[in-house]
Amino acid sequence: MRHFGRFACIDWSGAAGAFQPGIAIAMCEREGSPALVHPRGRHWSREEVLGWLTEQGDSLIGFDFSASLPFADAGAYFPGWSESPPDARALWALVDRIAGDEPHLGANRFVDHPEASRHFRRHGGRTGDRFGSGTGRMRMIEAAAKAFGVAPASSFNLVGASQVGKASLTAMRMLHRLSRRIPVWPFDPVPENGPVIVEIYTSLAARAAGVPKGRSKLRSADALDVALAALGSPPHAPLPRYDDHITDALIGAAWLRRAADNPALWRPAALTQTLAQTEGWTFGLS
Repeated sequence: MRHFGRFACIDWSGAAGAFQPGIAIAMCEREGSPALVHPRGRHWSREEVLGWLTEQGDSLIGFDFSASLPFADAGAYFPGWSESPPDARALWALVDRIAGDEPHLGANRFVDHPEASRHFRRHGGRTGDRFGSGTGRMRMIEAAAKAFGVAPASSFNLVGASQVGKASLTAMRMLHRLSRRIPVWPFDPVPENGPVIVEIYTSLAARAAGVPKGRSKLRSADALDVALAALGSPPHAPLPRYDDHITDALIGAAWLRRAADNPALWRPAALTQTLAQTEGWTFGLS
């Protein structure tokens, strides 16, 4: 099993605009406390994160987004659409092609596409005729995640505070533009060296750190240190400010360091080869 030298967690954002207050990056070594990685300016842009990724070496990098869309439930991402892709990498390429001239890796032009829009719930009461019922379609891992104390949302839902669809679609554009320069588990095999990207839930890291369900968002130095200690990490260096994006990233990096050495998390029993190429998996759920 691969043993990484560094561990990073990226709290991602799909919000509109060039620079994102909702993006935070934290990194830790094999020993010591995680620390923030600071952008050149006040906030990260998605393009700057893309550039930062290409500079990383022996690192396991966890992103809080869905790297794909539901496929297994209907045998397709977009049933009834002739351009529905056969696998995740083709999905990333489709999203990037349709939204390709939208700045800041935005994906609004994709969800507004006449065929794609039929599958999404959008603002203004616009629910596509193929969105389905209830909260929307789920990937296999999302349908099973409740047993692990997390509450995933459908990536086809773009409305509400808990929606993850916008972040996931912008992430797909980024993953496509990485163009296999960094392997993405489980779509790619884990190489013997170099960086690897995995999808994670920061809420799962919070549960592992002893943060009660419903109180996952930590905004104080003391609460953060208690959570880090539960993950075997020493206290963090004091920061000028605390918000849930920063603390999610710091806790996520410390959790990823511990979780990465668990062989079972790299070989989930329910992860078939078909799922590995179409829907992917959330690292940490076995």
